[in-house]
Amino acid sequence: MFLPAALLVFSMSLCNLPGFGDGPTPTPNVTQAYQTVEARLTQALTLTPPASPQSTPSPSSPASPTHTRGPASSPVATTAAPPTSPPTEAKPCDQAAAGSPIDVTIPDDTVLQPGEAFTKIWRLQNAGTCAWNSNYAVTYFSGEQMGAPASVPLRGDIAPGQTVDIAVDFVAPKEPGKYQGNWKLRNASNVLFGIGPSGGSPFWVRIVVAVTATTSPTASTSTATVTPTTTQPAVQTSGSANLNPGDAIDLDSLAVNSGSGEDLSYESNADGKHPLVPQGSTLIGVYGSNQPSLANCQGANLAANPVIVDDQPAGTYLCYRTDQGLTGWARITGFNIDTYALNLSLLTWSQP
Repeated sequence: MFLPAALLVFSMSLCNLPGFGDGPTPTPNVTQAYQTVEARLTQALTLTPPASPQSTPSPSSPASPTHTRGPASSPVATTAAPPTSPPTEAKPCDQAAAGSPIDVTIPDDTVLQPGEAFTKIWRLQNAGTCAWNSNYAVTYFSGEQMGAPASVPLRGDIAPGQTVDIAVDFVAPKEPGKYQGNWKLRNASNVLFGIGPSGGSPFWVRIVVAVTATTSPTASTSTATVTPTTTQPAVQTSGSANLNPGDAIDLDSLAVNSGSGEDLSYESNADGKHPLVPQGSTLIGVYGSNQPSLANCQGANLAANPVIVDDQPAGTYLCYRTDQGLTGWARITGFNIDTYALNLSLLTWSQP
């Protein structure tokens, strides 16, 4: 590339030499000519700006797409909506729950003799929001009624959360076999309700009537071997009672604060204790943790001394003799250490 340019500059230089074309042609001085060409090339290179080098993109690097530059956008955080919990169902007004235990007497499949009288006591808790009172009753629902009344009213007031012992008198059928009677509670509007999550399940009494010995014929004679049956003593009254300090109860009828015939008063003494104090000729004594029979209470050590409720554990049985001479038992089923409310299950036999 430089040789043609040099020759061009050389030719122009010769044209500008003085006397060029006039007269005879002088012999050119080669050295001087090369010096002149070199000087002109140097001048030309000085005045010519250097070409900017161009970079050739690497074939292995893909072209980057052109983006319109703007403010950097922040990622939007997506917040998952909290799971929707099902609405809490309101407690029903009337609902019962099984107590601990639910069978205070006559556990399931208790063996009884044909025609034997017995008292079934259930322990239930008020699991609703409405208080129970004497307008409520335990009511026969289905199965075998076994000589029981169609309904038995509750005694006293049972607030939500409290437990109550409910007693019903029965007579075992005369035929051997297994028998079950189902019961529910009934409110003041004659609406039935029971236990369980929905409050619709009944509670029951289930017994087994024993098989008695029958006639055994022989070749010479015919005799009958009879197994004697034990007749249960008749019950005068049974049920439960809620007492607060200052209340009194008639053990012959289980009436509270009736004003007459009261056998026990529930008091607070100067020591901050809460005794059951016998009234009149009534006698009382601590029996223990097992349910006593009539014979047990008849032979118990009874006195006119008060029994301090604070000193007795829940479930303790007390034996008593009323001012009318009737024998019975009371079971401490609840004692509130804050309000001193006392809950008792009671049974009075109709004989001393």
